Amino acid sequence: MGMNVTARVAGWVERRTLRRWSRLADAAGTSDPETLKRVRSNARALQQRVDRLLHTADGRLALPMVGAAGIKKPLHTDWAWRPELWSGPIRPRGSVAVSSSTRLGSETTLFHDCDWSEVTLRQIRNTNEEDLAPYGARIDVFAFDGSYLSLVVELPPAAVDGLTKNHVVRLETRVATERPLELFARLNVRHGPNTEQVVREVPPGSGERAVEFDLAYSQMNERRVERAWLDLIFERPAFNEIRVRDVTLTRRPRAAL
Repeated sequence: MGMNVTARVAGWVERRTLRRWSRLADAAGTSDPETLKRVRSNARALQQRVDRLLHTADGRLALPMVGAAGIKKPLHTDWAWRPELWSGPIRPRGSVAVSSSTRLGSETTLFHDCDWSEVTLRQIRNTNEEDLAPYGARIDVFAFDGSYLSLVVELPPAAVDGLTKNHVVRLETRVATERPLELFARLNVRHGPNTEQVVREVPPGSGERAVEFDLAYSQMNERRVERAWLDLIFERPAFNEIRVRDVTLTRRPRAAL
């Protein structure tokens, strides 16, 4: 009985909130500037929360259904993560004639040095049975007069919280290309004024591929670690369709020698 009352009250509150915002939207064309500024500020704050809810809800309800179990975790993993581009719907969904430094979502940015861009980037829906991620990224490259094309993913603060030279960071990715190309992964760790970079070549072939960044051999200053990001670097990408169907990162202490 109590639950039914609570549900009815919650439904009434939601309907009243929707009616209020409908009235505010209808009145926006005639509202005075001061009122409109206040309403706009509140609407933007509300939109941020709604977008976050939709990202999480759509990602969880999309097929394939994924969650923490959708990330393969090596033994003793103390951090695991799938970026938002591969875990849930984002806005905008894509861009054509992509200029360098174009963002897709809040974490992923495409960089290149083309004078004239013939590159498109968009989020796609994964539907293959072997896919663990509900979404992927598709890059279509036509003529390419640049020297590099990279997809850069900003890692969250949790990735560097407690990060030491005793850690191994593992990247697992699923990439499909129309034509063979070389793919490199570079882990960047900012520590103080310096940035440590560890580069690995991703094994060729279709399906799941993995590389590991062992920080034991780096010059990273553990006390000054600030942030980290991942570069996926595509060599000679001209006239190719690249589908990055999944990206996951995990972190674990390296085995004692």
